[in-house]
Amino acid sequence: MQVAGKVVVVTGGGNGIGQALCEAFAKAGAAKVVVADLDSARAEAVAAAIGGAAFKCDVAVESDIKHVIDETERRFGPIALFCSNAGIGGGFDPLSENAGGSSDEPFMKSWMIHVMAHVYAARHLIPLYKARGGGYFLNTISAAGLLSQVGSPAYSATKHGAVGFAENLAISHKAHNIKVSILCPQGVDTNMLRGIPKGPQSADGDLSPEQVAQDVIEGLAQESFLILPHKQVVDYMRKKTENYDRWIGGMAKIQAKLREAFGAKA
Repeated sequence: MQVAGKVVVVTGGGNGIGQALCEAFAKAGAAKVVVADLDSARAEAVAAAIGGAAFKCDVAVESDIKHVIDETERRFGPIALFCSNAGIGGGFDPLSENAGGSSDEPFMKSWMIHVMAHVYAARHLIPLYKARGGGYFLNTISAAGLLSQVGSPAYSATKHGAVGFAENLAISHKAHNIKVSILCPQGVDTNMLRGIPKGPQSADGDLSPEQVAQDVIEGLAQESFLILPHKQVVDYMRKKTENYDRWIGGMAKIQAKLREAFGAKA
């Protein structure tokens, strides 16, 4: 897919990877880039800089996503690419004594933003895409959805859920010419990454959001389901599936080292 001349929506577009995607799509000649973000001031600032449009949007609220879709189509024309990019880094606690936690809150909040936001976008766009013969979803997930996330069961579980939904979305609607890509980086130098404990997600280096956005442009051009800015993730996935028990043992060692490091600071 080439974004030139197309209408594109990016949720979580006010900063980080989302902002870089908006800027990259505008540079690539998108007809209109719609910046949707919970922080309306940031959305408006990014939109103003690229000649886009801004919407305040809480992706955990279905009506907000529907409003963005409906208003974008009414004002700017058919959405060709919907980037379900918004995410949070909640639930990180390297010293937690119980993976089940003590509250539903981090799991439910992560579930709504990391999974249901993708579901809501599909729910309201699939009929439109079918009617006009196709469309594209880009879902920003994480390498944690393919591997795991030491230090946050909620992040790991919901990112795995996001991968599962994206796979089924692609399978269910391939016959309708509806394409899906998932963006699964490791560490990216964003406010979200800086707000969580430093861990193995940064072991291979933190990429700039701009580099990740460029990888997206290339991945969309190839219409690749899996977009991996950190190429090492392929090898990690292979090792995981080759010997699951060995992989879990290795991850447990990483977990122990992380707990030791943070325990010394506590």
